[in-house]
Amino acid sequence: MAVNRVVPDLKSTSLPDAVAFYTSVLGLRVVMDHGWIVTLADPARPEVQLSLMTHDETASVVPVASIQVDDVDACYRAAVESGAEIVHDLRDEPWGVRRFFVRDPDGHVVNVLAH
Repeated sequence: MAVNRVVPDLKSTSLPDAVAFYTSVLGLRVVMDHGWIVTLADPARPEVQLSLMTHDETASVVPVASIQVDDVDACYRAAVESGAEIVHDLRDEPWGVRRFFVRDPDGHVVNVLAH
């Protein structure tokens, strides 16, 4: 299992205000907008990203980070075998990712996904 990317997820009460802030203050640019989640990236380094979310479309919680891995099924099995709490079960989402949410030992909910 390899981690390919880690993106912080920030809960937002106003996506337009948050987008305006991060684009004007940090120079980030919108690279994805689903209405409930907007991902911003550095134009010179597109792998440097931040996501803003009002809610999650299919889960009951906004995760603190999204971690893209090369084998999400193996990560899911490892999480279950470790006894970690699965917050959102492994599933294929309509927007093209396979993912699950897991709670870490400090209570943080993490979105583990693969494209």
